[in-house]
Formats: sequence, structure tokens, C-alpha cells
Amino acid sequence: MGRIGLLVSDMIISFMWLWSGVLIKIYVFSILGFGHGPGGEIIKCALSIVNMFFFALLGKVTNGGTYNPLTVLSGAITGDFSRFLFTVGARIPAQVIGSIAGVWLIIAAFPEVGHGPRLNVDLHRGALTEGLLTFAIVTVSLGLARKIPGSFFTKTWISSVSKLTLHILGSDLTGGCMNPASVMGWAYARGDHFTKEHIMVYWLAPMEATLLAIWTFRVVVPPVQEDKVDVKAKSE
Repeated sequence: MGRIGLLVSDMIISFMWLWSGVLIKIYVFSILGFGHGPGGEIIKCALSIVNMFFFALLGKVTNGGTYNPLTVLSGAITGDFSRFLFTVGARIPAQVIGSIAGVWLIIAAFPEVGHGPRLNVDLHRGALTEGLLTFAIVTVSLGLARKIPGSFFTKTWISSVSKLTLHILGSDLTGGCMNPASVMGWAYARGDHFTKEHIMVYWLAPMEATLLAIWTFRVVVPPVQEDKVDVKAKSE
């Protein structure tokens, strides 16, 4: 039941993540009436950070439910083989299904919202962009996951601001997604989810960057020493 609950959480949270992004844009640009100028963008960024805090809390409540395949892939690579199979064979597909369902309902309810992120540069530059953005955010996430001082609020704030900054940097080139499941939802709705551009830029490049970030982090950053804890446990 624990694994089934996690799959359901991944699917629902992925569904909600797609809707939250669209609702923020509708609220800022349509309801509040702000244009795409500095004022509207500032409010949208502020709401996006609040939104990421909300989903971080959902992750705690559901004991690990998330909307991003790269997040679960990073944890699966450092775990045992059964966890890796469960992640690749069940959790990531659940996130993709949730994203596809979310986009389908979004288009049905708000057909004017657009068609999601698109590749605005050539294939190689797009893959490099998504790869670099993913490498950066995975490295930040690995650093925050270590046993370092800091509250949930502080770590979530650093993670949220980092994601938002990287998203803005890559938004004009690839959409700055760093989330294959979300892109898959929009690509499936457009019918171009099996194209070379989609697979190379939004799936292979981020996953390879995730693997590289984990390997680099292990080489550069030494593991946390727990010798003192072990000595104390033995003495007791």
C-alpha cells in the first residue's frame, strides 16, 4: 500500500503542478489585468515561489510524492536496484500520466492558454541548455539534501529561487522546464511527443545531466562523516 499510495501521490501532484502554473498565469494576466511587463512578471514570480513551497509541503505530507521525474531518478540512482526499477517502471510513468491528464483538462477548460513550452533553438543548443539547467538544479538539490544546518523553510527557499532563476534563464530557448513529465503532457497534446527534438532535448539531455551531476557531486563533495555518532553508539 505504501508504494501504491506513492504512485497515486505522484500522479495527482503532477496533475496539480500543471494546473497551478496555468492558474497563476490566468490570475496575474487575466484576472488582475497585468501585462507581460515588469510588474506582472514580478507578481508571477512571487506566486511561483509560494506555489513551490506548497508543493514542497505536499511532498512531506505524502512522504515523497513529487511531480518531476528527475527528482525521483536522482534518489533512485543512489538507492538499491529494486528502488530503481520501481522508479523507472512505475513512478515516472505515473507522473507522465498525471501530466497528460492535466494538460488535456487544461486545454478543454482554457483553450486560449497556448501549447506549452517549445524548442526555439536548434537541437544541439536546446539539449545543451536543458542539460546545463538540469545539472545546476540537481547539484543544488543534492547539496540541500545533505545533513547540513538549515530549516525546511530555508532549504525550500533556496531550492525555489534556484529553480525560478534557472527557468527564467532558459525560458526563451527551451522553456527552461527541467521537468520531462510536464513537457511530455504538452507534447502529447500537440502530437509531437515522439519526435527526435522532444526525446533528445527534454528527456535524454536532462537524465544524462542528472547522472553527471550525481557523479560529479560524489567526486567533489566528500561524504558526511558519522564517526562520532558510531563511537557514541558503541560506547552505549
